[in-house]
Amino acid sequence: MAAYVPVRWVSPLLYGVVLVGGLYSAAAGLDDSPGPAGWRTAGFVTGIGALFALETVGRRRPAARVPLLLARCTLIGAVVLLDASGLSQVLFVLVPFTAYFAFGRTTALALGTLCLAGLLTTYLLTSPRWYREQEHVADLLMLCVGLVLAISMAAVAVGEQRARLELEAYAARVAELSAATERNRLARDIHDSLGHHLTAMSVQLEMASDFQRLDPDAARRALDEARRSVRLALGDVRQSVRALRDGATRPTLSAALAALAQDGAARPRVTVEVRGDEDGYGVAELTALYRAAQEAVTNARRHARASQVTVVVRLAGGAARLEVTDDGRGFAPAAATAGFGLLGMRERVHLVAGSLDVDSSPGAGTRVTVTVPRGTTAKSSVDGEAVS
Repeated sequence: MAAYVPVRWVSPLLYGVVLVGGLYSAAAGLDDSPGPAGWRTAGFVTGIGALFALETVGRRRPAARVPLLLARCTLIGAVVLLDASGLSQVLFVLVPFTAYFAFGRTTALALGTLCLAGLLTTYLLTSPRWYREQEHVADLLMLCVGLVLAISMAAVAVGEQRARLELEAYAARVAELSAATERNRLARDIHDSLGHHLTAMSVQLEMASDFQRLDPDAARRALDEARRSVRLALGDVRQSVRALRDGATRPTLSAALAALAQDGAARPRVTVEVRGDEDGYGVAELTALYRAAQEAVTNARRHARASQVTVVVRLAGGAARLEVTDDGRGFAPAAATAGFGLLGMRERVHLVAGSLDVDSSPGAGTRVTVTVPRGTTAKSSVDGEAVS
């Protein structure tokens, strides 16, 4: 079991009370035990001092549980024998109390039972009719009460410490999951924003290279488009940094999609149609729609060899529907290996309780359909971003 820390003030407090009571008894001449009272008092004080020192050792070496328990029992027994006041019997409650933290409830209950049995055995040996003497009966009852209270206090303290440890473990797990979520979000951002612009630049630079000799004007236009993509990529980086510092701003989906249609318009031609009102849709919902459209257009430019891409958004009262259709070469979705783009697209859509469907076949183009319900996410804080 896990090692728990005893309540630090309980043992020193009892030692102090017993020390004061024993010294008062010696000073008032209440010691009627046989033998030199001075030596007995000195041994009593030494024993209490050793118990105080044992507490310090226990804090420094908590792993030495068994030796500490044996040393405590030995010292308490010696102090009880040397104390003429009889008050030191209360120290027996510390045996199960400290054992509860180190060994658990079963061991504490067993040691508490042994303490009672030891006191009863002492009474039977020294006073066979102890049960007729009020002092002995009262001492036995007080020890029972003290043991019950000590074990109960230890149980409460261990429960509190266990709950704190579980809470710390839960907080560490939440922090780990939060870090993983943030890593995934940043990976989607890098892929969807910078990845999109880098793809456009790659296509444009390839065009410039191909047309450098055949059509210098076309090559120059492709280089101009590549420079424009660089500026857009830098703008995306600045906006992402601004969003991380200042929080997400309200996106305008129609404007973002219009900019997407103009980005690298040389090939393929992208047309955009947005119907309906964006009011009522949160940042996360509109961002999911935009990023899905961006990824679909990027795939059409990079892989589909399409000449025409159509982006249609219908913002209705209950849900928004996005369709991105291209006339490219298509593919077999069942046989395709999902890349980061499709995975990130699905993650974004699922975060806003939406659905995504990819309909394609070789030679027949591709249609990507995204449906996002309205008003289901006041989750903009989950995604923590705005439409570029």
